[in-house]
Amino acid sequence: MQKKTLGLIHTSATLVPVFLELCTAHLPNVNVFNIVDDSLIKQVIANGELTPGVARRVVNHVGAAEAAGADHILVTCSSIGAAVEQAALLTGVPVWRVDQPMADRAVREGTRIGVVATLPTTLQPTSDLVRRRAIAAGKTIELESVLCEGAFEALMGGDSATHDKKVADALTSLASRVDVIVLAQASMARVVEALDPSVKKIAILSSPAIAIQQLATVL
Repeated sequence: MQKKTLGLIHTSATLVPVFLELCTAHLPNVNVFNIVDDSLIKQVIANGELTPGVARRVVNHVGAAEAAGADHILVTCSSIGAAVEQAALLTGVPVWRVDQPMADRAVREGTRIGVVATLPTTLQPTSDLVRRRAIAAGKTIELESVLCEGAFEALMGGDSATHDKKVADALTSLASRVDVIVLAQASMARVVEALDPSVKKIAILSSPAIAIQQLATVL
């Protein structure tokens, strides 16, 4: 039986080793290749939104992954999720948003759902996705979205300690009000291990592992 091929499209080179480790663990018999274009997220941040030009390039990257032989394509950036959905309509193989399996799990596990991000350009599309997946599941939810002001800038400036503290404070505060928390960016996941055990009693979901585990069920 011929091996399946998964094409990964990233907006940051830092995500390549993260997904390589996950694919090695959960998709050992699947060929994997990466396409990286960090100008996409830089332009989204600079413009404060997903622009038509960026969306068009996302569609082009997805088309290139299909042309390269991908049987499934996973786009690993939440900020460009709307463009991923557009690309899926134009592509002959399944195209996945990295955050959809996470959103579906959040909707299954709770009715009070928190979404945390360090960028407004990621917070809005992730929150919107959770709302839409709840509607698709026929479930009524309460959604609280929290932006960790200054955390992203601190991380980009090399101050990971300030980033981690801001994210930890947001998670600790939100945990008392919700059933489940969605991390809109994979970069926040490392903060979870250091949280107080009382905070970790609720589910805190991060998209990379959940997405790859979901793909493992179909690949």
